[in-house]
Amino acid sequence: MLQPFPLEVAPQTDMRHLLEQVYQGRTLHPFRSGQDIPLSPHEIWVVCRGVVQLGTLYDTGDESLLGLACPSMPFGLPLTLIRPYHAVGLTDVDLMRLTWVEVEQSPLLTQGIFQQTSRRLRQTEAILAIVGYRRVEDRLRHLLLLLKQEIGQTIREGTRLGVRLTHQQLASAIGTTRVTVTRLISQFREEGWLSIDCDRHIILSPIATC
Repeated sequence: MLQPFPLEVAPQTDMRHLLEQVYQGRTLHPFRSGQDIPLSPHEIWVVCRGVVQLGTLYDTGDESLLGLACPSMPFGLPLTLIRPYHAVGLTDVDLMRLTWVEVEQSPLLTQGIFQQTSRRLRQTEAILAIVGYRRVEDRLRHLLLLLKQEIGQTIREGTRLGVRLTHQQLASAIGTTRVTVTRLISQFREEGWLSIDCDRHIILSPIATC
């Protein structure tokens, strides 16, 4: 049986601060939740705020989750061999666009991109583990624990997910229906595994494990 996967990593270069130092005054590009993000073979994006869902489409029209680009993480065609490669705002996001030439010419940027790409590799392996669970309940629990590691904020009640996710967004991420996610969220609340705050953010309780 697959075991819960720890994602704690060593302290990393804060890409947002690095980008502010190197490219002061550069315009950020905002995208709305659900909006497709254009991709170029010669450019990469770095997430400054929000979460981007990365995926690919099969011939059947089904979509597969490849990763979640969280703040400081880069993504783009130069960093993947997957085609087609699809990026959409899981939340409202602010992104910084860099050309691959800029990255190659800056040792500081290269180091930051490498560190954050390594972080995404660990995350992708965790997502592969999630997909291996047959029960939707297990997939949802592990996805929420992954989000806890990536965007969790410690508060008195437990760990608050830093972005507000709809049941449909969670359903799309694990390949199920909104109705199923709604039912499971209600079940998790009854168990005391999670709660929902007044702003509709998910709070995972201290007992939230798999």
